[in-house]
Amino acid sequence: MSDTDDFLILRELPEPITEDDLDAAAEASGETLSALREEGVDIRWVDSEVLTDEDGGIVGTFCHYQAESEEAVREHAERAGLPATKVARRGEQLSGE
Repeated sequence: MSDTDDFLILRELPEPITEDDLDAAAEASGETLSALREEGVDIRWVDSEVLTDEDGGIVGTFCHYQAESEEAVREHAERAGLPATKVARRGEQLSGE
């Protein structure tokens, strides 16, 4: 990575999805990341946290990316068919107990 920033993306889903749906979304995301990098876009997925409802349905994710710009993050989401409800630069991390 050259000159990148850390971004956090909230992906809210209108209805709960299954683990299989999540796996398909992850595959589409990976393919899109590869395509963007081949085009010279500096972007990398770091990790994600999965959000669930009381029944275990997946209702969203918080994703951490390193990218050259917010536009690159939004382009990735659009091409991969993923929601990007909120995109923000990552601030200082807080420590737990």
